[in-house]
Amino acid sequence: MTGGPSDILLAPTPPAWVAAARERWRELLVDHLGCEKKAASTAVALIFAYPEDTLLTAALSRLAREELRHFEQVQALMAQLQVPHERQRPGRYGGALRAAAATDEPRRKLDLLLTGALIEARSAERFVLLESQLPAPLGAFYGALAHSETRHFKLYLRLAEERATAAGLRFRERLEELARVEADLATRPDMQFRFHSGLPV
Repeated sequence: MTGGPSDILLAPTPPAWVAAARERWRELLVDHLGCEKKAASTAVALIFAYPEDTLLTAALSRLAREELRHFEQVQALMAQLQVPHERQRPGRYGGALRAAAATDEPRRKLDLLLTGALIEARSAERFVLLESQLPAPLGAFYGALAHSETRHFKLYLRLAEERATAAGLRFRERLEELARVEADLATRPDMQFRFHSGLPV
C-alpha cells in the first residue's frame, strides 16, 4: 500500500498556487466548502451506481458522512472568519478528470475509484502545503484535514486495486495513465483559482 500522496501524484503543486492561496484564502475557503459537498456526493453516487458491491458501499457510506462533517467544519470556519458564501463556477479539474474515465464496465468502476484516489491525494498534498502557509486557525485546520484526506485516498486506492484484481484489469498502468491527466490539470496555467486549479495566471 502506498505511503503518501506523492506516491501516486506525478507532479507537485506549483509554488505559485501556494502563493496565490496565501493571498486569496477567502476564495479558497469558499471553494473548499463546495469540494466537501462534491466529495460526499461522489461517494454517494458510487453507492447508487454499485449497490451490489456491499463492501464498497459500506466503506463509502462512512466516507460520505465524514466528508459532510468536513463540510460543516468549513461552514463554521467561514462564519468565524466572516467569509460570506458565494456561488462559484466549477473549475475544470474534477470534470476533466472524470471525463477521462472509461464508459464501459468494469473499467468505468475502476476509473471512478482511481479518480477518487487522485483527487483525495491532491487534496491531502495541498492541505499539507497550506498548514505552514496560512495563519491560525486556517493553517491548523488544513493540517488536521490532511490526515483524513490521506486515509481517503488510500481507501479509494485499495478499493480500486481489489476490484481490478478481481476483474483482471490493469491497475498500475491505468493509475499512471489517469495520474498523467491529473498532473496536467493541477499544473497547467489556469484562469480560475480553485482548490484543485492549476498554475494561476
